[in-house]
Amino acid sequence: MIEVAIASKKQHRSRFAAFVRDDEGATAVEFAIVAAPFLALTIAIIQTFLVFFAQEHLESVVQQSSRLILTGQTQSAQKTQSQFHQDVCNQVVILFNCSGLMVDVQVATSWSATNTTAPNLTYDASGNVTNVWQFNPGNASDIVVVRVMYLWPVFLGPLGFNLSNQTNGSRMIMATAAFQNEPSS
Repeated sequence: MIEVAIASKKQHRSRFAAFVRDDEGATAVEFAIVAAPFLALTIAIIQTFLVFFAQEHLESVVQQSSRLILTGQTQSAQKTQSQFHQDVCNQVVILFNCSGLMVDVQVATSWSATNTTAPNLTYDASGNVTNVWQFNPGNASDIVVVRVMYLWPVFLGPLGFNLSNQTNGSRMIMATAAFQNEPSS
């Protein structure tokens, strides 16, 4: 009986030693250990790239659209807020949904009074933004601030990587242009 128990222990030890020496599945196990952090890092890099690319594109759109106010084209055509919003949308490529763009145009009394900060967004029960945006392109020689905001959808990646900065889980990206309208000729 004792001999059987000793033989059984030796068999267990030899099986364990054989398991430790066996490296046939090592690659699969190593990949399983490395795959999750690799995928998390890949998703984080792609998501960060998209946010920064969208931010830069929005900056370009605001610069181009603001020229319409700077040069007096918006004022001479007596464009409304929705018409200027459409001018901004015409500059946008497929990255943005035009209905999600929030356009705010204000006149400042001086350069120190310009408001270029990100607004605090308020939401209704359905998660829609309830802020009211101004549209005042000003007159010749007025200081104007154009702010365009967009709520970029953020997808949580593995391991908790999160770029959101809003309570609804999205990221507000914003582009601003502050300038003095050209004087009338």
